[in-house]
Amino acid sequence: MRARTDVGLAFALLSAATFGTSGALATSLIDSGWTPGAAVTVRVAIAAAVLAVPALLQLRGARPPLGRSIRTVASYGVVAVAVPQLCYFNAVQHLSVAVALLLEYSGVLLVVGWMWMRHGHRPRRLTVVGALIAVAGLVLVLDLLGNHDVDAVGVMWGLGAGVGLAFYFVVSAGMRDPLPPLVIAWGGLAVGAAALGLAAAIGVLPFTATTGAVTLRGTDVSWLVPVLGLSLVAAAVAYVAGIVAARLLGAKVASFVGLSEVVFAVVFAWLLLGQRLDGVQVAGAVLVVVGIALVRIDELTTPPRDDEEPDSAEVMRSRVLGRTGAGVG
Repeated sequence: MRARTDVGLAFALLSAATFGTSGALATSLIDSGWTPGAAVTVRVAIAAAVLAVPALLQLRGARPPLGRSIRTVASYGVVAVAVPQLCYFNAVQHLSVAVALLLEYSGVLLVVGWMWMRHGHRPRRLTVVGALIAVAGLVLVLDLLGNHDVDAVGVMWGLGAGVGLAFYFVVSAGMRDPLPPLVIAWGGLAVGAAALGLAAAIGVLPFTATTGAVTLRGTDVSWLVPVLGLSLVAAAVAYVAGIVAARLLGAKVASFVGLSEVVFAVVFAWLLLGQRLDGVQVAGAVLVVVGIALVRIDELTTPPRDDEEPDSAEVMRSRVLGRTGAGVG
């Protein structure tokens, strides 16, 4: 039991760390002439190709209801994969990686509001306190009380990423599909790539990619370095590790550990791009993480409702023994 929990925590941290590289790697491509649409489309397409073989192997002998599964994969691909990633990559074009990611993670608070309005799950006192602390932190991160100009376009894209992340949590939590999670992740990535590719083909999504050198840590490297990093590390590995962690720990505990992605993203943005936050913004970032953590702690200590299916780590562990399966921002 303890060993499985330790493995689950290791996978959760691996997922957070690998997801945390995406902002810095995407920024290096955008600075070299790539559009955000091109970066996210290539990332999703290559990740889908990498996961295709293991996903198809898991499908052997499976006969899930086709219509229901197609709807699940389609909604996951568009709402939970394409939209939040596209918004986040556009946000890092205008904002630092840390600020963009903090705006994206404000989507956790939107989930609380959705559960209240849609299902009548009124937030408890700790959740309300956490939400207020997180909002105060965002005010400091965006320097709304200072004299600096705020890039409104970047903020809107960041908030859009937050809405997309909220949809990701809601859609993922509501999945009751017989398909293995790895298959759903692969199908979602494939659908997301197709949707983004179609938008680029008809001219709705600006798509420009270059093969010139990109700059990481002050050194020029091949464009393949951030592209493969985004696709293999920040997408394929991150999705696989994240869902394995959710199966071993339970979705709520895994998502709570996933908050460490903010810290990893700040570290990678500093190491790879030289981006730093000033003192006020660091204090705000701490408040955001503390606020969201309080919301998550409140969820972890809330007993399951009668109208909810159990979401225990033990159920997840039993599932992972039967089928090892394989994304937020």
